[in-house]
Amino acid sequence: MSRALAESQLTTLFHSTRCADETSSKPNPQMLQEIMDELGIQPNQTLMIGDTQYDLQMAHNAGVGSVAVSYGVHDKTLLFACNPLICIDSLPALPAWLHSVQGTPCTPE
Repeated sequence: MSRALAESQLTTLFHSTRCADETSSKPNPQMLQEIMDELGIQPNQTLMIGDTQYDLQMAHNAGVGSVAVSYGVHDKTLLFACNPLICIDSLPALPAWLHSVQGTPCTPE
């Protein structure tokens, strides 16, 4: 992952990363728990953005809110079954939604 971020010049945008060869695979919550512990943040301050049901199930298992993106791997039916906060259909829609909820807890009530 580090090499991919460096090659895409995105390294400075990420404070922490994990992938399956570094920790337990999704939907096990360990990946998110390790990141939250490392950064000193709580589940209500964390948002998982994912394009698979495994991403969204991991978020649920970690007590973290999730956003589904329908322009990835799994279709909307599988994504909605995981109860994300919202399902975004295009990359430009994501920043707009994030700005609209800025400052509110990430986990559903």
